[in-house]
Amino acid sequence: MLNSKQLQERRKQRVRAQIAKKAGGRPRLSIHRTNLHIYAQIILDADGRTVAAASSLEKDLRAELKHGGNVEAAKRIGALIAERAKAAGVTEVVFDRGGNLYHGRVKALAEAAREGGLSF
Repeated sequence: MLNSKQLQERRKQRVRAQIAKKAGGRPRLSIHRTNLHIYAQIILDADGRTVAAASSLEKDLRAELKHGGNVEAAKRIGALIAERAKAAGVTEVVFDRGGNLYHGRVKALAEAAREGGLSF
């Protein structure tokens, strides 16, 4: 029987396989969520290179945010990753929720990134 960590890894791989089929050469907006923080990065899978990244651990955000693991922090990270992606010349991405449900912080980050100008 698989433990919860193994089940999460299996979900993550299943989501990533579907994304690889549908990506069509677009970069991947990958989300990682913990209880305390949220991380986002835009990855070019063809090159294996990160184009832009943002997290609630960044010094200027930590001063402004009360807690890094809430919806407010996710919205800020979504807007920040969209801004950095546009600066790097990326406007279209494919969204990788990383095995997490599209709900709560993941949804808030995605919607803020869309409002910031990313298309997915």
